[in-house]
Amino acid sequence: MKNSFKIPKEVSHVTEGLEKSGFQAYLVGGCVRDLLIGREPKDWDVATDASPEEIVKTFEHTFYENDYGTVGVVSEDASSPRLKVIEVTPFRLESGYTDKRRPDSVTFSKKLEDDLKRRDFTINALALKIERKGETDSFTGSITDMFDGQKDLKNGLIRTVGNPHDRLSEDALRIMRAIRISAELGFGIEKGTLEALKTHANLLGHIAKERIREEFVRILMSDVPMNALIMSRELGVIPYIAKELEESYDIEQNMAHAYDVWEHLLRTVQHAADKKYPLEIRIAALFHDIGKPRTRRVSRETKYTFYGHEVVGAKMTEKILKNLNFSRETVDYVVKLVRWHMFFSDTEQITLSAVRRMIANVGKERIWDLMNVRICDRIGTGRPKENPYRLRKYKAMVEEALRDPISVGMLKIDGKKVMEIGKMAPGPKVGLILNALMEEVLDDPKKNTDEYLSTRTKELNELDLPTLSKLAAVGKEKKMKAEEEELAKIRNKHKVK
Repeated sequence: MKNSFKIPKEVSHVTEGLEKSGFQAYLVGGCVRDLLIGREPKDWDVATDASPEEIVKTFEHTFYENDYGTVGVVSEDASSPRLKVIEVTPFRLESGYTDKRRPDSVTFSKKLEDDLKRRDFTINALALKIERKGETDSFTGSITDMFDGQKDLKNGLIRTVGNPHDRLSEDALRIMRAIRISAELGFGIEKGTLEALKTHANLLGHIAKERIREEFVRILMSDVPMNALIMSRELGVIPYIAKELEESYDIEQNMAHAYDVWEHLLRTVQHAADKKYPLEIRIAALFHDIGKPRTRRVSRETKYTFYGHEVVGAKMTEKILKNLNFSRETVDYVVKLVRWHMFFSDTEQITLSAVRRMIANVGKERIWDLMNVRICDRIGTGRPKENPYRLRKYKAMVEEALRDPISVGMLKIDGKKVMEIGKMAPGPKVGLILNALMEEVLDDPKKNTDEYLSTRTKELNELDLPTLSKLAAVGKEKKMKAEEEELAKIRNKHKVK
């Protein structure tokens, strides 16, 4: 029985183009797997019996810059200015994996079977031949399944193609890929494959940090990073991601925490995933307390203290992320979240001026992410409430500190400009003119322009001080009333006083 699928135009353009030129064309790998389980594929790969040179001749826009036969076919997307690239690879045989990642030699083949048997897992060793249904974008498809991949899909199981020790020795990154796919799909791992993953975990030492990082990021961005990280520990993979995490195992905390440091970190990052937070928050959630084991001291009152763990943790996090070759921007962002995550601790009393200083420390663009890290941290301790009164109060204070001040600072003119226009020395008259201008702008924000305020400054400069003082007093009173109204709205929004 043939299945029915929706296939993007740029993909069918490639398969149909190859077939019209007399070649075989199959969708292969993860895209077939995702189609069969109802997920939208992120990447589309095509396998063919055409050689790289024949693929290049078949399409107008291509690029071919590798030793493995993969040709990128470029197609324009009519709905956007972006170009889409579909990777097309000849059927091939591989041999020798000296670096535990790439084959030493590649031989092109005319047999689909040769291509499928070199793949990593049975659920990725599926090939789909598509056939258009009439004039629509719907296609029927027949599956080639040599290794019971469809059965493993149905059972939610990850199993290597053939001998697991052979497959993992060929490409050690498959160890992390198995964990990542398990997290993304919610699949289990077949017993023999699982045992081989543990046996060969040390081979990850041969893998480039960039590739480790890519799989680590996808694990964190899955729905269940906690499960994947637990599996990573059990299989001995954690040292190849961040060896420092091993220090957190079984490190008991004080009475405010229901879990040891390791489990607390896992629960914190899991809550970040549950909230669909972006990558930077998830990384910070995982590493925010990584400095605790190195700063733990015995305390009579609280059992343990961890003074300065955020400072130590920030340095450790920076080292970890740089080792994994994260971008400078990501390192800077995450390190600041780790360094300042204790600011919103429930045991602290925070003033509005302290909040302003914190915003200066982490940046306006990071302050809400810092708050979200704190929320995840709280849930990670085992506390049931994500948003208690004190945290709502902090949110209100952040909004107060972030809002555009209703003051002369919002005017499109400053004291220096007033003195220049009025040809006056510094003195009380400058402030009176600014407050008088403030009164007018509060009444009509459209007046807040360089042209109007400059003209009005000349007029106000002609007034005597008593008259100017009266105008300024009205402006100051209106400013205070407007500020009170703004603060009342913010506090009511967060249900705090």
